[in-house]
Amino acid sequence: MGRVRLNLAKLSVTDKIAKGRHYITKLTNNPSFADPHPSLAEVNAAVNELDAAFGQVQSVKSEITTRVARQEVAEKKLDGLLTRLGSYVESVAGTDEALIFSAGMETRGTRSPATTPTAPQGLSAAAGEHDGEILLSWKSVPNAYSYIIEFSLDPAAPGSWSQLGVATSASKAISNLTSGKRYWFRTKAVGAAGESGWSEHASKVVP
Repeated sequence: MGRVRLNLAKLSVTDKIAKGRHYITKLTNNPSFADPHPSLAEVNAAVNELDAAFGQVQSVKSEITTRVARQEVAEKKLDGLLTRLGSYVESVAGTDEALIFSAGMETRGTRSPATTPTAPQGLSAAAGEHDGEILLSWKSVPNAYSYIIEFSLDPAAPGSWSQLGVATSASKAISNLTSGKRYWFRTKAVGAAGESGWSEHASKVVP
């Protein structure tokens, strides 16, 4: 006996849009299905709404990529200028630590005491470009060497958290997740003086 198989959980957004429009085409003026529920007009409106929302997301992703590239260029520029400024102070002060300190700079032998990093802030989860992929991002924590990432399918259940990976920057793409399932994520920073507390949770249904 034939049964309808939609398999929506495993479809990407673009595939769902294409499949929705395909169904509309096949059901329009189809004498075997004279009165579809929901109406084809309602389905078409939903398809168009998803298509528009998807386009906006892609536009935002492109804009974020451009802004990150600009930030990296600006950061390298500032690094270069500060390095030159440090060379200038050294050329004037020589090895006079007091004079170097008066410029607000440290000497190579000066070490700041290590402090425990703070918990990462602003953790967010977004759909990746591929099925089963989630993009995690958060605010960078000063003096953090790396970040530990954990996930849970039921954060309220004791012992439900499992380590998912380690990141060396404030973002990570998580792949091979189960499409259609909701995951909860958290992260913590690792520094010279130890580990921070856990971040707030971020949750997302995997595309």
